[in-house]
Amino acid sequence: MKKIVDTIIKFRDERNWEKHDTPSNLAKSIIIEAAELLENYQWSDEAVDLENVKEELADILIYSIAMVYDLGLDIEDIIFEKLKKNALKYPIK
Repeated sequence: MKKIVDTIIKFRDERNWEKHDTPSNLAKSIIIEAAELLENYQWSDEAVDLENVKEELADILIYSIAMVYDLGLDIEDIIFEKLKKNALKYPIK
């Protein structure tokens, strides 16, 4: 995971985009990309363009990883914490 994070941050910083990557802008960008992902399923339950689905998922992940990094959070920690909460909220029946 560290290699992915480092690559994303290096790509961003080489282009001097970090000044634009505020938590607010990143959150907005995640929602915009999620809407673009949803467009693939607007009229059907099956992906019309799998390549576009992959690209939109990548955009969402890139913005999410940048936001986690900028907030000083650990990706694995926040995922495992949420899974623990979900296990309590939604126990196996």
